[in-house]
Amino acid sequence: MNELALKYGCNPNQKPSRIFMKDGGDLPIEVLNGRPGYINFIDAFNSWQLVKELKEATGKPAAASFKHVSPAGAALGLPLSDVEKKALFVEGMELSPLACAYARARGADRLCSYGDWVALSDTCDAETANLIKLEVSDGVIAPAYTPEALEILKTKRKGGYTVIQMDESYEPDPLEQRLIYGICFEQGRNNYRIDASQLENIVTEAKEFPASAKDDLVLALITLKYTQSNSVCYAKDGQTVGVGAGQQSRIHCTRLAGNKADTYYLRQHPKVLELPFIEGIGRPARDNAIDVYISEEHDDVLRDGAWQEVFTVRPDVLTMEEKKAWIATQSGVALGSDAFFPFGDNVERARKSGVAYIAEPGGSIRDDHVIDTCNRYGIVMAFTGMRLFHH
Repeated sequence: MNELALKYGCNPNQKPSRIFMKDGGDLPIEVLNGRPGYINFIDAFNSWQLVKELKEATGKPAAASFKHVSPAGAALGLPLSDVEKKALFVEGMELSPLACAYARARGADRLCSYGDWVALSDTCDAETANLIKLEVSDGVIAPAYTPEALEILKTKRKGGYTVIQMDESYEPDPLEQRLIYGICFEQGRNNYRIDASQLENIVTEAKEFPASAKDDLVLALITLKYTQSNSVCYAKDGQTVGVGAGQQSRIHCTRLAGNKADTYYLRQHPKVLELPFIEGIGRPARDNAIDVYISEEHDDVLRDGAWQEVFTVRPDVLTMEEKKAWIATQSGVALGSDAFFPFGDNVERARKSGVAYIAEPGGSIRDDHVIDTCNRYGIVMAFTGMRLFHH
């Protein structure tokens, strides 16, 4: 099949719409269920590249949760602790390594992952399909599906859930083109391979990256390769914990990603883990209640009788002092940046969220100031020498 007609483009008024191969060859995908749209395919192809490269770089199964051309979360298939299982809403579930990867990717930023596009590096198994079935999601792309997994996914969205199978052997043309305002742009495809070798130019006084930190930094950098720039990514234990995408200022990226990392960590606070939810309440309602509970607007969910909509009893307030004390215990976080840090203020903000390891291109006229700031806090930083802008 060389061409696939779509309902419309980014918006309903943008017609006609299609995807097709300019060289006359076959599309490298097969739609197994549902009717994917224009934005679905943009997210599918970006997220597929991300998980494919993560698998190649680490040898581990990978998953991504994509929204509006940027990842809300990406992760490797590492085992989950009991606390992580509870925080990610997967207690008591059978979890394959691939299912662990998706649980981590989806759980990195659950509010932003609402209605996500799923990408899987490996054959989708029943355990992963059962987890996807529980979430509000638009569709999934993977190299293959077990018969049981496909049947599970076909039950979502009243049978209309989009399932795409990707040809693993497909290699795109080294030149890529796109039209903007009727003008054709052409560039070499970004084939830059990211792995631990990019972390060898360590420029700080502290010189050691633990093996886990190397995996986290590779994860962060590959995630940034497919994140709308400017972008900064925090990662820990094989998953992103905060992605700051599409900001005009680098410090705003660092703050946004850091705030998301803080929120992710606060979801593991004992008070949050023991919130007395009403039995049977849906995952999105829980996500919203948790987000409000740990935010500065927590009074909104606890005032008057509003709490009765989600909780069996009125929970204790998580005070600002308790939140600050909890966040201060976070450590060992890795951070990647798609371009150089122009000032040390990015490092100052990052270390407040437990960042101990950084990878960025280097090349700022203030590199010495950024390095000095890292040295002040014992942070290990490598200059990769490669910018990762994605537009």
